[in-house]
Amino acid sequence: MEQPFKTRLTEMLGIQYPILMGGMQWITRAEFTAHACNAGGLGFITAESFETPEDLRQELRKMKDLTDRPFGVNISMIPELGNLKDRTHRLCDVVCEEGVPVVETAGRNPAPLVPALKSAGVKIIHKLTTVYHARKAQEAGVDAVALLGFGSGGHIGTQDVASFIALPMAVDRLDIPVIAAGGIADGKGFLGALAMGAEGVLLGSRFLATRECPIHDEVKEKYVKAGAEETALLMKSLGNPMRTIRNRLADEVLAIEARGATLEEILKYVAGRRTRSAYMDGDPENSMLPCGQVVGLIDEIKTVSQVIQDIIDEAKILMNRLKKMES
Repeated sequence: MEQPFKTRLTEMLGIQYPILMGGMQWITRAEFTAHACNAGGLGFITAESFETPEDLRQELRKMKDLTDRPFGVNISMIPELGNLKDRTHRLCDVVCEEGVPVVETAGRNPAPLVPALKSAGVKIIHKLTTVYHARKAQEAGVDAVALLGFGSGGHIGTQDVASFIALPMAVDRLDIPVIAAGGIADGKGFLGALAMGAEGVLLGSRFLATRECPIHDEVKEKYVKAGAEETALLMKSLGNPMRTIRNRLADEVLAIEARGATLEEILKYVAGRRTRSAYMDGDPENSMLPCGQVVGLIDEIKTVSQVIQDIIDEAKILMNRLKKMES
């Protein structure tokens, strides 16, 4: 089988294409994630979507019935308060016991989880927002990092550095593979990331607008119709900015932040249960809907397989175009 764009990441994970579906809470469960794996990429089941570690275990076993390809689990370490820290370690234990080949960590220094994961032969990809923290993650022993740029969706950090700058900086300063996370929806972004030294890409927003994605069609249409300028950074006043779609709720949050709202006031608007409800019930205006500026490149709802194959096909065409420029 032809394997274009063979990289250190495809070799490390045993996948056909260096394209990852990032973990998205409430969304990337077995049925959805398996489509990315079966299409030649790799997807992450989000551990925090499940009430208990044992629920996660059952989902992992279901996943093994849906694909014979490698898959991963996202373990978020935000926040680690009270018994949530113990919960994180219990989730990690389940991942190790079930033979999951790769974990995507995020939120805090992954060092406390590294020994257990390494002992079980699990590859660790740490998702982060700065080159400084990427170097710290490498020192902690992770196998790769996924670097979010300023235009990404979700929690983007506070440095406001574009991927076009951060990515080559990370590649120059790290020995482990660097994955471009966020801001990519097509072959142009994919090939551009590889040209800057990335070993693969991690997509989130583009996979939201797919047929298999288990969110309401009204929400998918919101993503398809939105322009690149129609996102907003919420919770910037709290030092934890999150990029979301610009909707009624986002405007309300921005307004109360401008008035100096407290953490408690803001949390009433941005609670995760509201987003989950929107995903299921189809209310795209009154809930926080994380996404990146890349929504401006999404103009069609495709299958997961189409998204991945179109990226590869376009990148091949662009490669041939570049080769012709040599003569």
